[in-house]
Parts: sequence; C-alpha cells; structure tokens
Amino acid sequence: MKREYVVKVCLLAGKIMLQNGAETYRVEDTMVRIAQAYGFEGAQSHATPTAIMFASDITEPTNFVRIVERETDLHKVSQVNSISRLISAEKLIIEDAYEQLTVVAQQKDTYPTLIKLLAAALSSGCFMIMFGGQWYDFISAMLVGGIGYGMVTYFHQLIKVRFFAEFLAAMVMGFSSFLLVNAGIGGDIDRIIIGAVMPLVPGLLITNAVRDLMAGHLVSGITKGADACLTALAIGAGIAVIFFIV
Repeated sequence: MKREYVVKVCLLAGKIMLQNGAETYRVEDTMVRIAQAYGFEGAQSHATPTAIMFASDITEPTNFVRIVERETDLHKVSQVNSISRLISAEKLIIEDAYEQLTVVAQQKDTYPTLIKLLAAALSSGCFMIMFGGQWYDFISAMLVGGIGYGMVTYFHQLIKVRFFAEFLAAMVMGFSSFLLVNAGIGGDIDRIIIGAVMPLVPGLLITNAVRDLMAGHLVSGITKGADACLTALAIGAGIAVIFFIV
C-alpha cells in the first residue's frame, strides 16, 4: 500500500510540473527525490514533454502517464517544489503529500483571463518602446497585443492544434495593426507588430529546451526546440499572409 501511494505521489508531482512549464530534468529529479525520501532508493523516472514513466525500483512494474495539454503556470511548479522539499526534510507524511498535490492540481489559473489580457497588452507596449518605437504608437501596440493574446486563447479553445490557433491569431494582429495605422492611430506598423507579438513568443519553451539539452536530455530538448520553432513559424506566417494580402 505504501509503494502504491508513493507511486501516485511521484506521478502526480511530475504531471503537475510537466504540464505547467517545468524542465524535464527537474521533473525527473523531483520524482526520484520524493521516492527516495520515502525509502525507495532504486526509483527510476523518465519524462518527455508528452509522457512520464516511473518505477519505484528497477524490478517493479513501470507506470505510465500521458501528458496531453501543456501551459505555463510557474506558480504550480513552485508549489510542487515546496512540497517536495518538505517531503525530503521528512516533514510531510505520504497521505498529506498526496492531498496537498491534489489541491495544487485542481487549482484554477493563478490569474484570471482579464488580468492576463491586460498584462499582455501592457507588455506589448513596453516591448515596442524597447525595440525603438515611439510613444505615439504605445496605445496601438497595447491594443494589438491584447487582441492577439485574446485571439490565441479563443482560437485554442476552438482548434486544439496550437499551430493553427497561433497562425490565425497572428493574422488578426497583422490586420489590426494595418487598420490602426491607416486610421491614424499608429505610425510605425513594423514596431507595433514586433511589440505585439512578443507576449506570444515561446521564451520559456526556448529556455527549457536549452537547459534540457545542457542537462543531457536530448530528446526533450530537441522536441521543445522544434515546438518553439513551430510557434515562431506560425506567428511569422500569419503576419506575412496579411502583409501579402494588404
């Protein structure tokens, strides 16, 4: 019974971390540390961006968990890390650990959608200034960035293939920028678009890909790098189509 509980705790901790933007090597290390803290020194784990395999010992059956959806919520990753540290310090029994991890897994988004939209809009305007734009275009960049982030969220609910959701959102952003500039609200369409697309750039994914490659997790690193390249391609293609049309 204890072995079964330990396996459940390790798999749940790994699943939460992998679904919310943690590096692959960190997921594996956390799972093994939790198992070792409860007395299973021979624990083995293997994680990829889409699956987790774990065994409490090399002679025990391997358990498999499929990762279907991934997003970025580093607050949940931090919570799992805190629970893992308590387990390693022998301050948390297995039942309480499972209960706390279940609470973390069931949490809604850390921030509501409106706050995310406002943050994306504000960061778009700031990025536009950082890349050499003028304050005259600040409001335009904020509007386009907010619209783009909202469209990505909306299209992703309709189309489960993220590439197409980002492609369509980029088209909306390009068309919105064109309308604003022609209406006299914005001046430099290039700077407006550059600033607006920055919240969609997969910075965390690129960082995790590099860190996984440096840690020797070549499969995960290459996979995440390819995912980031597809996202960049979708954004660029969407903008390019609008420029070609208009």
